[in-house]
Amino acid sequence: MNKDIISGKWTQLKGKAQAKWGDLTDDDLKVAEGNAEYLAGRLQERYGWAKDRAETEVHDFQKALHKDYPDWH
Repeated sequence: MNKDIISGKWTQLKGKAQAKWGDLTDDDLKVAEGNAEYLAGRLQERYGWAKDRAETEVHDFQKALHKDYPDWH
């Protein structure tokens, strides 16, 4: 899924991110605005994950969104 599309649809997707990663705050998600790198960094901080684990989580989230919203390229 295109990063710009994720950013453009971020308002709609924040709820899905919050459900998946409940330790992220509303402020974390507001600042993230769909930025995968920032989101991975916040996951590292909140969950104590290694960088590659956090990036994998974000990548898997993006893949799941692509399945849920196939018209978003």
